[in-house]
Amino acid sequence: MDSATKDEMQPSLPPGSSCPGPEWPEQERAEQLARGAALKWASGIFYRPEQLARLGQYRSREVQRTCSLEARIKSVVQSYLEGVKTGVWQLAQAFEAMQGAREALGQAHGLLQGMAETTQTLKPLREQVAQHKQLRVLSQLLPRLWAVPAAVAHTQTLIDAQRLLEAYVCFRELEQLQEETWAPLEGLELPVFEGLGPLAEALGRAVEAAAGAARQLAREDPALLVAAVRVAEVDAGYMASLEQAPRDWRQRCLQALQEGLERTHFGTPLLPEPGALAGWLEALRVALPAELAIAEALVAPCCPPHYKVVQLWAHTLHSGLRRCLQQLLEGPGLGAADAFTLLHWALHVYLGPEMMGSLELGPEADVSQLEPLLTLENIEQLEVTFVAQIQANVTQWLQRALDGEVAEWNREQEPGTDSSGFYHSPMPAIVLQILEENIRVTSLVSESLQQRVHGMALSELGTFLRSFSDALIRFSRDHASGEATAPHYVPYLLATLNHQSALSSSVSGLQPDGAVSGALAPVETALDELQRRICRLVLEALLAELQPLFAALPSRRWLSSPELLDDVCERIARFCQEFRRVRNPAAQLLLAEAERMVVLQYLRALMQGRLVCRGAHERTQVAERLQHDAAQLRELFLGLGLEESVQCAPVLLALRDLLNLRDPMLLGLEVAGLRQKFPDVSEDHISALLDLRGDVSREQRLAALSSLQAGPQPSPSAGRRALFSLVPAPTPALSSCLPSGPCA
Repeated sequence: MDSATKDEMQPSLPPGSSCPGPEWPEQERAEQLARGAALKWASGIFYRPEQLARLGQYRSREVQRTCSLEARIKSVVQSYLEGVKTGVWQLAQAFEAMQGAREALGQAHGLLQGMAETTQTLKPLREQVAQHKQLRVLSQLLPRLWAVPAAVAHTQTLIDAQRLLEAYVCFRELEQLQEETWAPLEGLELPVFEGLGPLAEALGRAVEAAAGAARQLAREDPALLVAAVRVAEVDAGYMASLEQAPRDWRQRCLQALQEGLERTHFGTPLLPEPGALAGWLEALRVALPAELAIAEALVAPCCPPHYKVVQLWAHTLHSGLRRCLQQLLEGPGLGAADAFTLLHWALHVYLGPEMMGSLELGPEADVSQLEPLLTLENIEQLEVTFVAQIQANVTQWLQRALDGEVAEWNREQEPGTDSSGFYHSPMPAIVLQILEENIRVTSLVSESLQQRVHGMALSELGTFLRSFSDALIRFSRDHASGEATAPHYVPYLLATLNHQSALSSSVSGLQPDGAVSGALAPVETALDELQRRICRLVLEALLAELQPLFAALPSRRWLSSPELLDDVCERIARFCQEFRRVRNPAAQLLLAEAERMVVLQYLRALMQGRLVCRGAHERTQVAERLQHDAAQLRELFLGLGLEESVQCAPVLLALRDLLNLRDPMLLGLEVAGLRQKFPDVSEDHISALLDLRGDVSREQRLAALSSLQAGPQPSPSAGRRALFSLVPAPTPALSSCLPSGPCA
């Protein structure tokens, strides 16, 4: 397609039209889209040459279409212009109407300003009319207003005479007259009514005073109390009907009832002298139930039911008493007696049948649901105070008992005895009575206090036992050193053993019901330790007498004569005769320990190597002497009352068999048998015994000691007491030791 053809295909604008530049981007884009669409259409139609002949037809058609569009646009624009013309005309009409209204309003405003000025000229006239009305009302009420001062004075006279109902009637008449003047006078207060305020206050005070003296008035003048309560109730109902602020005479009346009751019983701060608290609480125990009885019988009939006088009385007394006790506890510390009395009274007496829990009081007097008199902190404080002071007292009492007992030990007389002949002293009974009494009395208060005192008692008993043991040590040391020789040293030691037995047999009585198991274990341990110490001191005294005799044993003289052991048995018998004044089982224990100590000393003497047999004849003599001594000791202690089953003397018979063996080759069997009977026997002990025989060669000794280790282990026996382990043996020569032995 040539350029001429393309020019003809460009759409032509109608005459007179122009193509101005785009005024906004949207218009430019719309023109571009329109031109693009026209070009696309023209390219599609005139693509073939044969269609170019119809170009004139297409042009004329487009011209007609353009003219049609222009005509339509002109029609729309013409219609729009006609609507705008109509709107402009209507706006002009409205503007003219508004101008007219504005002029009319201006005229009305001017008229109103003129009327306001006219009204200002009428204001004095209105004031005159109002004053005329007030003067007319005052002229009508003038006789009554003239009588108001006299009525106020009369009402005050009635109040002073305690004629409260009449006074209230007069007062209400005055108030009604005041109310009648309020509306006509438009709330204007007349000076004549200035006395009503003080008069109302005086009447309120009179009602309050009567209510505060309700206890006395209920007995002496119940009419006055009834009048006061009725005045308070009537005034409360009247003020409620007027929807005015109440005068609170009813509340003041109830408050006065409470304050009067508290002032009677708790008006002064409670600062009782030591010991006076019990009397004060006892007075309350009598006074409070009587007070509730008065309230129920006398005061309650004088008051309306909704006052709940008995309940009010009970709650007031409870709160007053609680506050008074709190003040008491915040003051100086109480003594032990006062703390105990207060705890018992508050926890048991107050709510008990003697006081607030009495069946004679109605359910309105129940205070069990109120706050307790004493809080948990108060109870804790009182219990700690009581226990601390009781502990100080118990410590002092026990120390006095101990000092008195210790002072007896250096007397010239023997210890006292009871009806059965046993050594006796009141000291254990005093100690137990002190502790038992304090534990028993606290059960009247609470379980927690009893547990505290029980723990304190056991602690003090343990301390007392330790002090007792220390005093025994000092007593023994002073006696041994000669500083303070006791004429009856052993009897007083035996007496203390009886004291220990008495304490041990009775200490279980200190255990209250429900106490924790094992609480007595420390005390029982201390008692056992005290018993062992006493026994040790007694045995040391016996040993001091026997040691010079055992120093000569064994010897040639011992082999040839029984005099040495006879002297030993004589001294033992004389010493142990005092044991009959000791109660069982302590006496049996002491005898058993004494017999064991004698046997140990006997064994210790044998192990010292003082004697070596020079032949079979002497070995036979030693064996016979051991058999004789064992029998003599057995008979001695049987005669003293010691059972044969607990004696240790049979060990001498076992040694006799070892020494009496004629064939040294069989020593191994004998040593093994000895080991089975006495597991604590050692190689050193066996060596010392073989040295005593005097006929054992080194090889035979080693063989015997080997059998001691190679033989069967001894069976354990819980009832077998140690013997050889308590006997020191001389260290043997190295040639006598096994390679694996302790001396190798």
